Amino acid sequence: MVGTSTEPCRDLDPPLGTHGVLVHTRQAQELAVGHWLLTATNDRRTARVERETSGIALLRCGSIFSAIRIPAAVVRAAAGTDDTEAVDAYLCEALQDGPVFADAYSRRYYALVPASTALRWDVPNTECLGVNCFVGVPSPKLTDPAYPSYWSVPMNGPGALCTPGAVSQLVLYGRFRQAEARR
Repeated sequence: MVGTSTEPCRDLDPPLGTHGVLVHTRQAQELAVGHWLLTATNDRRTARVERETSGIALLRCGSIFSAIRIPAAVVRAAAGTDDTEAVDAYLCEALQDGPVFADAYSRRYYALVPASTALRWDVPNTECLGVNCFVGVPSPKLTDPAYPSYWSVPMNGPGALCTPGAVSQLVLYGRFRQAEARR
């Protein structure tokens, strides 16, 4: 499958002969993202083995990224649905293609943001994992909700992260929708 860097959340096949558009195969993109993510560990070999055997690598936050942990109920309230595909599409749009992965076991979503975000993050009902925190990050290949941990919104490329303001707005909107539903 071929995708462009302009609309990574959608399955795209650009017209043949499209000029001026950088085209990457999904596999090359996943490889580049995977290598970049592994820079967030002291032992790349062990993390690579973890990722290949379990689909998840334990990575250190606060160096190249921080991760904002958001309860699934807040995300689903913001999206206005419990349909996983619709929630993923909503996240893609609301977070402007910023990377997010879901963990079905903990019922949480993790938005990857710049490492410095943890120093100033203060949004209720969330936690920003920064320095001295670790998070189990799924392999970039895991983009199907059938996996217990998968990329709801895959990374566009190395270093392409969510903007903290967009994540904050999403959380506050989800909490507002939850409060409205309780009335």
